[in-house]
Amino acid sequence: MKIFTYSEARQNLAKLLLMAQDEEIEIRRKDGSIFSLTAKKSQKKSPFDIAGINTKATTQDILDAVMESRMR
Repeated sequence: MKIFTYSEARQNLAKLLLMAQDEEIEIRRKDGSIFSLTAKKSQKKSPFDIAGINTKATTQDILDAVMESRMR
């Protein structure tokens, strides 16, 4: 883990983001507060990729509902 002051972190943000991909980065402020910077694991699937559900609705039921909502 590497430790940077707030000023160093602000001046080298791009460098810190690259470093955070491989290791944890700690940023310390003058008031003593400490923050940790780590990269999130990238998701392999789309956030829109959701499991389907079983329903008794037919295609015609869905089309009728859409038509009805457009007429209001």
